[in-house]
Amino acid sequence: MSRQRRRHEVPAHSPRSAVVTGAARGIGEQIARELVGRGYRVLVTDLDEAAAQATATRIGAAAGTACDVTDPAASAAAVARARELAPLGAWVSNAGVGFDGTVTDIAEARARALVEVNLLGPIWGARAAVTAFREQAAAGTARGGEIGVTVSLSGLGPVPGLSVYAASKAGALSMVSALASEVRREGIGVHAVCPDGVNTELLRSMTPGGQGQALVRSGVLVTPEQVATALVGMFGTGRVYRTLPAWRGALLRLTALAPGPALRLEPAMRALGERRARSLRP
Repeated sequence: MSRQRRRHEVPAHSPRSAVVTGAARGIGEQIARELVGRGYRVLVTDLDEAAAQATATRIGAAAGTACDVTDPAASAAAVARARELAPLGAWVSNAGVGFDGTVTDIAEARARALVEVNLLGPIWGARAAVTAFREQAAAGTARGGEIGVTVSLSGLGPVPGLSVYAASKAGALSMVSALASEVRREGIGVHAVCPDGVNTELLRSMTPGGQGQALVRSGVLVTPEQVATALVGMFGTGRVYRTLPAWRGALLRLTALAPGPALRLEPAMRALGERRARSLRP
């Protein structure tokens, strides 16, 4: 008989804080809400400080503040603020940008933003969190912690029209996988969730009718709540990443193994996405 795994929660007698970036709305708000429900004292962060504070009040989080994830000092400051609430227990790098465009056509500023927010942002966040976890362990106040990163299925294989975005997400997933091994013995868990298209403003902001948006819509649109549950559900386990839905993750991994044959299906997948997009228009 298999044993049911215990739900990851923070006991009331041993409080821990959590930081979620890009949490004023969308996926980040749902992750923050999930962590509040599991007993964390959550610091909601976003570029928009007023929106972060409003979200914190709405979901019962401890506080909201501004955080620019491209600035390493800002991540360190967010960790310091969270540790004023309780020893740091979790850091979630959710902030991201989703500009579409090919390698040759995307604007230089957008290409830089994709790398700085989607890849360097999780790196700076992880460094700040691990530093705090180690200081707490040395002081005997708490051991270990959890790091979560919102990635994307696009990080598992080639996605024409989203090439730079996909590269930034592939880099983030590679970082998560390596970091998980580097800090495992310290009781630090590192996890990533790789969802298919998520029905958020990020997807809607992509070029209407563009190649990237069409390919995303050819798959399965998941909800922010599903993404939050999947990511936080890995906390306290040794699982490094999971895909939503699982079958799309398997498909993307196959395209990475055989990109030539797989990409011959791209026109058909794009056409499917375009039809689905048209069906959703008023």
